Amino acid sequence: MSRICELTGKGRQVGHNVSHANNKTKRVFLPNLQNVTLMSEKLERSFKFRVSTHGLRSVEHNGGLDNWLLKTSDDKLSANALKVKRELVKAQAAA
Repeated sequence: MSRICELTGKGRQVGHNVSHANNKTKRVFLPNLQNVTLMSEKLERSFKFRVSTHGLRSVEHNGGLDNWLLKTSDDKLSANALKVKRELVKAQAAA
């Protein structure tokens, strides 16, 4: 399973371990991913996502899952999140 946040698209970063002698070896920085269940207020159901802790804070800051999905561009979202976004847009158009 790839280590990518489903809501922000945040993935691994590459850098160096630097020794005291200033020797550099490649290393990988992985995002802190958590399995969470987020509630959609407009759809009145919950969805499971694999989200970074940074992404989770961003969702809460923007006022919940519905607001986050409507504001975020499609290229950052996973296929699962895109399905939820499409359902949300349909529900908003019907209301």
